[in-house]
Order: sequence, then C-alpha cells, then structure tokens
Amino acid sequence: MPPATCHLSPTTSHRSAETLTPRPRVGNLDHFAVTKQNVSTMTRKLSDRKLAVLGAGKLGGILLRAYLKQGLFAPKRVAATVSHAEKAAALSKDLAVEVGTDNRKAVKNADIILLCVKPQVIREVLEEIRPELTERSLVISVAASVPTSYIEQHLGCAAVSGGNSVAAASGASVAAAASSANRKVPVVRAMPNTCSTVGCGMTGICRGSHATPEHLEIARALFDAVGRTVVVDEKHMDAVTGLSASGPAFAYIILESLAEAGVKVGLPRDIATLLAAQTMKGSASVVLETGDHPALLKDAVTTPAGCTIDGILELEEGKLRVTLIKAVVKATHRAGELLFEK
Repeated sequence: MPPATCHLSPTTSHRSAETLTPRPRVGNLDHFAVTKQNVSTMTRKLSDRKLAVLGAGKLGGILLRAYLKQGLFAPKRVAATVSHAEKAAALSKDLAVEVGTDNRKAVKNADIILLCVKPQVIREVLEEIRPELTERSLVISVAASVPTSYIEQHLGCAAVSGGNSVAAASGASVAAAASSANRKVPVVRAMPNTCSTVGCGMTGICRGSHATPEHLEIARALFDAVGRTVVVDEKHMDAVTGLSASGPAFAYIILESLAEAGVKVGLPRDIATLLAAQTMKGSASVVLETGDHPALLKDAVTTPAGCTIDGILELEEGKLRVTLIKAVVKATHRAGELLFEK
C-alpha cells in the first residue's frame, strides 16, 4: 500500500470564539478560525524560542518530531520529559534533543511549555513546574478535560497558602507568595488527534483568561504544523475531544468493516483495505475542498434504483447513523470526567 499523504488547504469555523484576520476562500468555506500551514513569519518567531515538551510519549512525541522535522524549533532549544530514564536516553539519542525525567528542569527558561501529560497527573505536574514559570511563559495543554481555569489556578496560586502558613512566614516569603498568587500565566488549551502523525491532524484550541491573540496564534502555528486548527469556545472543547480526537478510532472501525466487506465479496485483503482507505480519504477531501454538505455529496453518488441506495438502506436498518452520533455523545461526556479520576 502506498504511503499516506495529506494535501491540506484551509478549512472553516463559522462561529469562532475569536475575531481573527480573514483567510482566503476555497469553495464555500469561510476562513476566520483556521490557519494555513507554515506561516513564515511565525516560524521565524518560534525558531528563537525555547520549547519544553512535558510528556513526550505518544501524542507529545508526534508533535515534537513534527516540530523538529519542519524546523520550527532548533534542537538545542528543545527539552522534553518522559516517565522513565531508559526511554529518555533512547529518545534523546533518536531526536538529538535534551530528554529527561525532571519536569522542573525542562521548563526552566522555556518560552513555550507543551503539556502532554495525562489529566490524572496534571495537578502534580503543574505544582512541580510552577516555581519556574512567569507571565512571559506560554503554557499549551493537550490534556483532555482539563480547563484553562484549572491550569491558571494551579500555576498562579502561591506555594505558601493558608492562614497559619502565611502568618508564620517572613515578610519576604509573604511578599513572594502574594506575587506568585497574582501571577497571570497565559494558557492555551488544545485537543489534537493522532492523525497528526502523517500531517493530517485536526486540532481544536481555545485560550484562557490571560492569553492574548498572539499567544493563540503561536498555538495555531504549532498545530498547523501537523494538520488543521480550529478556534472554539472552551465550552466546546469536550465535544472536540469526543468528535475529532476520538473520531479516528470510529473511522478505523468503519474502514476495517468496509475492508472486511471487500474480502467477503472476493477481494484480496490488501486491495480491499486500499480501496476502503482511499475511498474514505477521498470522500473527506471532497467535503473539505468543495465545502458541500455530505448529504448533497451522498445524493450525487446515489443513482435511482442503483446499487448504492440498496447499501444505504442496509446502513439505515443497522442504525449506523444514530450509533455514530451516540458514540460521539458518549465520548464527549466521558471527556468531562477524566480530570476527576486517579
């Protein structure tokens, strides 16, 4: 099977949470919240900044590799962390960047901190790195279900807290604690997906209360490097998780089923898989490139009394449509629960 390629063009967000510079139009699509890849001016800005990737595992590793491959950051200005020293050594050798297990050391003097840790450990990581962050730091979190307000709270709250502790502290300590408590660290929340591996990712982003439009543009540049980016209100981020972050798994099940059907009707498995995969990819590309509604495109394929309508009737009888809707709804609800689990 030939390697996957992804030909990207700008896409849409009709109700963006931000007022952004309009983008060129393709077909019927508006371009206010989604950016084009590789904006040269932003790339130059990023190359001068230091990046720390906390949790360079599956998703963090995908993003880090993409940034290095595209030259967004110089390797000498990148630090990353993983859980185990053995993995850190192997990854450091592979990527030629500094990789360790000490999160606080990694974020020291970093301009951009990419949080790729699990929601269940986000609090301890934030408390670990808090002393090294300033209002000039930009924190970008891809931890599912973790709101920007939660991150802001734990990065801004003082290390010395509680009436007794403050009373016992020296004047200098109290002043430092108060300064830390009032610190306004900019935070951007993001939810990419694993299709970023081949540059066809989809990421939803939103900004916290202390982040500026420039911070949002930096985040967009980072995720445009691995696909497309859309700006949403934070109240929609769990829905982004349920749809585009979980969506690839749903799509793979459909793709696998189509391939199995091809085998059932006599096709060799490799050919059936190629036919199914390219058909799904092509169908998605038509939607993105034309801006036409999927129902309209479906009707264009479905001729009267033809074979496609018979297949569609089987899909409707099997409740594929409602099952997919329920899957996204369930995944969305689940996304809102992850922060509260251990």
